[in-house]
Amino acid sequence: MKGYNLWSYAPYKPLLRDVGDIYICRIAPDKNSVHFEWLDTGNSEYSIYYRERNADSFIFAGKTMKTQFDIENLETDRDYEIYVESSIGKSLVRLFRTGRVVGTVVNYLHPDDTVYSFSGRYLGSPSLVRHPDGFLLASMDLFAGNHPSNLTLIFRSDDNGTTWHYVSELMPCFWGKMFIHKGELYMLSCSTEYGDLLIGKSTDGGKTFSAPVTLLRGSNGKNNNTGIHKNPQNVLVHNGRIYTSLEWGSYNSAEYCHAAMVMSCSEDDDLLIPENWSFTAPKLFETFVPELACLPKGTVPIEGTMTISPDGEILNIMRLASFYLPMSIANIKDTDDKNLIALSKLLTKGCAIAYRVDAENHCAPLSFSHMIPLPTSAKFMIKYDCISKKYYALVSRLADKAKLRARNILALFSSVDLKEFDLISDVIDFSDADFMTIGFQYVDFEIEDEDIIFLSRTAMNNAHNYHDVNYSTFHRIKNFRSI
Repeated sequence: MKGYNLWSYAPYKPLLRDVGDIYICRIAPDKNSVHFEWLDTGNSEYSIYYRERNADSFIFAGKTMKTQFDIENLETDRDYEIYVESSIGKSLVRLFRTGRVVGTVVNYLHPDDTVYSFSGRYLGSPSLVRHPDGFLLASMDLFAGNHPSNLTLIFRSDDNGTTWHYVSELMPCFWGKMFIHKGELYMLSCSTEYGDLLIGKSTDGGKTFSAPVTLLRGSNGKNNNTGIHKNPQNVLVHNGRIYTSLEWGSYNSAEYCHAAMVMSCSEDDDLLIPENWSFTAPKLFETFVPELACLPKGTVPIEGTMTISPDGEILNIMRLASFYLPMSIANIKDTDDKNLIALSKLLTKGCAIAYRVDAENHCAPLSFSHMIPLPTSAKFMIKYDCISKKYYALVSRLADKAKLRARNILALFSSVDLKEFDLISDVIDFSDADFMTIGFQYVDFEIEDEDIIFLSRTAMNNAHNYHDVNYSTFHRIKNFRSI
């Protein structure tokens, strides 16, 4: 074997691991059917087999000379197993579950399918971008607790999201965001959870990426270590400079949780040279707003989205992690302090926090700007629409203060000033479903002409839970300004 100097694989094959002779690279179940694809092995004919999970024997579904197949007339809400065979051997047995799905399935991973367990068991970190050549690219990583969490899959659509096909995968790559800069495709990510901050570039539409460059060293986030935390968020260009957000810390940190940061670079500099990037000094939440020091460890802003305020300020707007809010509210409910009483009400309804970026001193720590009432339970993204002159956000909406983890409603909000947001419409509403097993979250979206397109981390049809999802789904909101 020879050494390898790229970031991309098709596919990545861990040494000494059985990955099968044929790689099933995409599965897309529906209510009574499944579509799946595999990589070409040069064989002229493939045989397809399936069975209901744990049935006595497999059923021959048919032969094909293509590298994709559809199995129809399946029972709904059932688990099935499939594999592909040819003269060179066969694939691993893969799992899927039929059932109603919202949007278009970009990719699916059954929670009991171990094909990617060297990285994770669930699909995360949706990233969506329109390539200058016209096609769409979608990426997602593979994560799970006590797993390495370091593989990302990339898919492509040549028909505006109607159909999707496998492109490549990146290793190591986690929490990645694809973006276009001066007509070229970049990926900005971590090597793993709380790992090194990496950036790489593709000149062939995502098929191959150059070896990644390390911009900032992290750790692994385990054993109370701190490192880099980020998510697929806006890469903002303003006054000749590129900005995006990240944090330093770890939920397991004995010292502190996530400290807010922003990274930036001149848009004319080479993005692959680490010295061209500047990072703001990490700043802890309680040092922004000292009166909030009463909040318990873990109640922190994370996953900031970059935007420009109406008066030209660069803002990093972060959601306040909701997991510890019941304790937070309990800590401040027995007080006469009017400010804390108002804060308690705001926390109950959900809120975000806006920080200012110093446009002159690129390493200066962020400064507190204001708090924003926003009923969100997960990462959100804000984009400015120059036609309506409004800011739009897609939010996992909190509808019940007793269900602070709920992500079963995805809603479109708008604002004219980034101080108050109005609910426009619930885009996906499963409020009658079990909020611990259904979720639409962490969406990455783009405004294109009259529509909004977005990629969702989606939990449905017996996902492990609302957070540990089994789908990556593509959606379109048509004529969003007229809603």
